[in-house]
Amino acid sequence: MELNIITSNQFQSTKWSGGTTRELYIFPLEASYLERNFQFRLSTATVDVETSDFTTLPGVSRKLMVLSGQVTVHHQDQHSIQLQMFDVDSFEGDWKTTSVGKCTDFNLMTTGKTIGQLHAVEIEKGQSNEHSSKTKCDWFFIYASTGSVAISILTKTARLNTGDLLIIRQPINQHFEIKGFENSELVFAEITVGA
Repeated sequence: MELNIITSNQFQSTKWSGGTTRELYIFPLEASYLERNFQFRLSTATVDVETSDFTTLPGVSRKLMVLSGQVTVHHQDQHSIQLQMFDVDSFEGDWKTTSVGKCTDFNLMTTGKTIGQLHAVEIEKGQSNEHSSKTKCDWFFIYASTGSVAISILTKTARLNTGDLLIIRQPINQHFEIKGFENSELVFAEITVGA
């Protein structure tokens, strides 16, 4: 098991047509979003305009979770869904997609046989909770959307503050304890890399 933290000041924000985005992690590390040669990519984004068009991404499967605000996502000839805090929408990157509303969101993109799941956890100040992975996975990520927590796995303890990302590669023990230093909102991403 490998455990690393990327702190919020290490991420760079870039502009997109509807707001700003930050790439949190891409695999392989030498992959490029622009070249679309990744197996998976995690990012956050703000949607600052009332109506926006999503970038067309053929061959990419997407999951989008709302972290704050609310948005209605329309997938032409597919489905429409209203997303509020911690709701997740799954869709294909080549669908013609537009959104109405302003929000901050968390994004998982996968290609090929790589799959992933997103879910959120709220921890209150002073609360300690035990958690475990829902699936057997190759990668486990915890993103601190808000707050500050300590995460204990086996003999290791890591502190995550707002905007930090904990990366666990090949988790051998998927049980861990989370203690809240503040009221905190966390996003869990579990990813299995396809052959």
